[in-house]
Amino acid sequence: MKPVKVGLLGLGTVGGGTLNVLVRNAQEIARRAGREIVVSHAAARDYDPSQLEGLESVEICNDAFDVVANPEVDIVVELIGGYSPAKELVMKAIENGKHVVTANKALIALHGNEIFTAAQKQGVTVAFEAAVAGGIPIIKALREGLSANHINWIAGIINGTGNFILTEMKEKGRDFADVLKEAQELGYAEADPTFDVEGIDAAHKLTILASLAFGIPLQFEKCFTEGISKIEPQDVTYAEEFGYRIKHLGVTRKTEAGVELRVHPTLIPEKRLIANVNGVMNAVLVNGDAVGPTLYYGAGAGSLPTASAVVADVIDVARALTTDPTNRVPHLAFQPGELSDTPVLSMDDVETAYYLRMTVEDKAGVLAAIAGILSEAGISIDAMQQKEPGDADDYVPLVMLTHNVREAAMNTAIAKIEGLAAVRGSVTRIRVEQLS
Repeated sequence: MKPVKVGLLGLGTVGGGTLNVLVRNAQEIARRAGREIVVSHAAARDYDPSQLEGLESVEICNDAFDVVANPEVDIVVELIGGYSPAKELVMKAIENGKHVVTANKALIALHGNEIFTAAQKQGVTVAFEAAVAGGIPIIKALREGLSANHINWIAGIINGTGNFILTEMKEKGRDFADVLKEAQELGYAEADPTFDVEGIDAAHKLTILASLAFGIPLQFEKCFTEGISKIEPQDVTYAEEFGYRIKHLGVTRKTEAGVELRVHPTLIPEKRLIANVNGVMNAVLVNGDAVGPTLYYGAGAGSLPTASAVVADVIDVARALTTDPTNRVPHLAFQPGELSDTPVLSMDDVETAYYLRMTVEDKAGVLAAIAGILSEAGISIDAMQQKEPGDADDYVPLVMLTHNVREAAMNTAIAKIEGLAAVRGSVTRIRVEQLS
């Protein structure tokens, strides 16, 4: 049987890793796929030949569209990233009847519906395991391993940069800005870290996970996104005193009213396994009605971990090349005609518990006024601590945990609390999840 020929778009960190894995493990891969898989063509303008293996058998050009148009290429592997020209390249590859493998979560989250529709019409596959959580096979788990289940909810640490920052803040008491600078120096964060620290990267990934879990179209624009830039060391300390740790979570849950889709800092009980995932590692906790809770842990980025997922997709596609397209595993786990119109809930309609921290005047009646506002909004207090005043300050930190309440009610209560003369500045609010 003739080899499957792969065209790589990009020979950077992930593209280079993909080439190296395919060359190093060629024999093992052929044993698994049932035929040889080779990189025959690649498009790259900037790459380091000393870090790449097997280049002598690869035809390299500057124009990615030349690879996409080459009739010899069976599978196009898009590792350029971003929205454009990645979308145009993928759509052209599909038009040319080529299968596609991509690690591009932004592309899938924003344009996946269009891409999968085009692929379905052409009878080709678009595989995207590496788009979420790097080397962790969470896409395959949701699409295949857990296909017997109604998925109840998913909670994931799906951005290593944010997890590294929060870990350093917890373990060393460092400020956010200080750790972010180090993350940039170490190459964990980009020069512009917005996508990582403000939750956009995690929202891309959560959008994909929610679609796979609940059989709904990809709806990135409806994902609530909040970053970690406002988390202070004192919040990390107070959370620990209550028996919690702060993690930047992506949470999606199916309720009777609709699907929750949200990324934000979250207090998690310290006894939960996912609360102890530290550094740049990723973890995804999936709760299914039959299997119960399952945890997937591993490297969420990096050359070889991500290449592991890319190559696994290439092998899957190679195995299915001669399969009837209607009998392949659906792109979004559910048959294309079976996606539901279950609504994605507004954040105002989400129910969760809360951690609240405020700076209040240390005098009689203040606590009663705050408790009264919360009571009027139907919010009950679960635990509370009032810290000792400083030597030269009549204001003290007041920290509390609440029971579950709708976000809209909490928004109203916080606005009234911030309007009190005895409250200085704004109220810090972090959502709390038990994940039980």
